[in-house]
Amino acid sequence: MSSVLKVHPADNVLVALTNLEKGTVVTWEGTEYRIAEHVKAKHKFATADLAPGDAVTMYGVLVGKAQAPIKKGGLISTTNVKHAASDFTVGERHTEWVVPDVSAFRGRSFNGYHRADGSVGTANFWVVVPMVFCENRNLDVLQQALVTDLGYGRNRSYQLQSQQLIELYKTGKSVEEILGTDLRADYGRHGSERLFPNVDGIKFLTHDGGCGGTRQDAQALCGLLAGYITHPNVAGATVLSLGCQNAQVSILEEEIRKRSPDFSKPMYILEQQKVGKESEFLSLAIKQTFAGLILANQQERKPAPLSKLCIGLECGGSDGFSGISANPAIGYTSDLLVALGGSVILSEFPELCGVEQNLSDRCVDVETAERFSALMRTYNDRAKAVGSGFDMNPSPGNIRDGLITDAIKSAGAAKKGGTSPVAAVLDYPEKVTRPGLNLLCTPGNDVESTTAEVAAGANVVLFTTGLGTPTGNPVAPVVKIASNTALFERMRDIIDINTGTVIEGKETIQQAGARILDYVIGVASGEIEIAAVRHVQDDFIPWKRGVSL
Repeated sequence: MSSVLKVHPADNVLVALTNLEKGTVVTWEGTEYRIAEHVKAKHKFATADLAPGDAVTMYGVLVGKAQAPIKKGGLISTTNVKHAASDFTVGERHTEWVVPDVSAFRGRSFNGYHRADGSVGTANFWVVVPMVFCENRNLDVLQQALVTDLGYGRNRSYQLQSQQLIELYKTGKSVEEILGTDLRADYGRHGSERLFPNVDGIKFLTHDGGCGGTRQDAQALCGLLAGYITHPNVAGATVLSLGCQNAQVSILEEEIRKRSPDFSKPMYILEQQKVGKESEFLSLAIKQTFAGLILANQQERKPAPLSKLCIGLECGGSDGFSGISANPAIGYTSDLLVALGGSVILSEFPELCGVEQNLSDRCVDVETAERFSALMRTYNDRAKAVGSGFDMNPSPGNIRDGLITDAIKSAGAAKKGGTSPVAAVLDYPEKVTRPGLNLLCTPGNDVESTTAEVAAGANVVLFTTGLGTPTGNPVAPVVKIASNTALFERMRDIIDINTGTVIEGKETIQQAGARILDYVIGVASGEIEIAAVRHVQDDFIPWKRGVSL
């Protein structure tokens, strides 16, 4: 295993794959570099002397400019480099790509739930949806009434640990003794066995919107909720409305028709101000939801071609290895699926800053490229107007682990999208309608972006991380992929796949990408239970179209 890596031939920085002490001499392609100061693994050092104003290049693109002299072998840091990215234009189309060999996957299928509109789900959920935050408490009541007794109380319970602590306290144990006790955890399923074996669960999409914001917020929320109700992983829905909120049921129904003109799933709509007494309202909601579950249970898994997969591509808690292991690995997975006729979604527009030209050139036509350009520029301008341009995107954790500018972070993040042409550009909360690579305008916030990708139709999400995150989604499996082996070993209870093998030279990007697609087929068929599902990690945050990075 080499101790350094140059990601692109045009780069003037090298990535440290291990900690490099000052004075260490390393070699890359026959050239020796003496490390001028300590460089931690995942960070970068200059391959030549840089003067203030000189370009810093990584992944073959401009990622920053030197703000102070940097010696050959010197550390690239936030003190000597500032974010910079090249401008972009709508130029010529460059949609040629090297189609990967898919012979190992051709003819393969997954077992999914076939819907009337032709889509195929990788799971079968019933959703309970509030039109406004005023109904969140009623969702909590429904959850308490239905989940455990129907056999869906499957999250790991820590109640046993609380009971142990109570007993220790009652027997007179000291604070020190209590803190030193090794508590037991119950990993088993809670409640009875599933009454409806073909229904994977009831999901409750609580949120803080629906009223008090702009009319645009209400419209976008209804579009997002419509995306979940019409989602291939959803069998039907119970909708709770107060009645007076901005997000009216009529808007939701309009958004459903946009996405599914012949919508035929069972959907029960209840308006509390019309029903009257809370007890009657909740009893009716429980009864109708139970009836819906009976209908949903009639669905069974059947074989479906891989072209029915729509994979969301996400990253969060990224590190300096994300862009050279996990992200390009799922980029190859993306290319494989596109070559098989499937769909993939690349989102997080603030994390495409600096690679716009490449993506614009890959758009299938000028109209698509112009839409991408307009969405990127409008979003960045709005962010700048409130003092938070794209350059402020990297988090403290990103910076600590080597992603010191937004352009460095973005160049690595964009690798998730592979190399295929851009088939379509979508604005939030639009739905995927074309196979191939789709760009979806969302913030870089992990959960807001994942929430939007699923609303757009992703029936599986691949989520790369270098620092670790438990992120999941109520209706789509979110497969967590580690960029480095140390993270995979440290947080194995919430991580599913390791691509640290790429950093260690044990596996190529292509081998890792094919391995991931094979894993996805198992997940999509309900044969593999991923960490986020096991822990009932049901993260759901709608994006308010104000500025969120």
